[in-house]
Amino acid sequence: MVGFCVNGYFIIDHILRLLTADYKLEKGKLSFLLYPLTFMALADLLCILPSLFLLNNSLRLFKFIRYSKNIQILTNVLKKQKDSLIIVGLLALGYIFISALIIFNVEPSTFPNFFDALYWATISLTTVGYGYIYAVSTTGKIITMISSFLGIAIVALPAGIITAGYMKEIKEL
Repeated sequence: MVGFCVNGYFIIDHILRLLTADYKLEKGKLSFLLYPLTFMALADLLCILPSLFLLNNSLRLFKFIRYSKNIQILTNVLKKQKDSLIIVGLLALGYIFISALIIFNVEPSTFPNFFDALYWATISLTTVGYGYIYAVSTTGKIITMISSFLGIAIVALPAGIITAGYMKEIKEL
């Protein structure tokens, strides 16, 4: 993606240089015909052309995705299960905020600001647990264990919803 942005910048730069050729060559309207033949303009064009071919291949990839039956099935599942997935997402966000609020009040010295508590709640919910921010009291450790167990269930819900919807779509074919 970054490559396309950089190449887009170079394409825009090349076009702007062409449009302002008269300032550089100072030959009036003839500058617009002469500039594309200068060494630097040809070098720029040679650098830009491969990216245009890559862009064309990328567009073909998007066409392939558009006509892929599996992608269409997955898109249908996401559309049909949108409400369930939104509810699970809201449940996860609510759980993160409640867990953060609890741990923030239980261990104010470990979590000096609410953002640290939110961060802890997020990594505990997803059971990632990087290890550089953690509860130190017994109560905080119990809260962490509960958060991790409930986090497994909350994180597994979207996968189950999508899988069930996918299987239903396949049976309807």
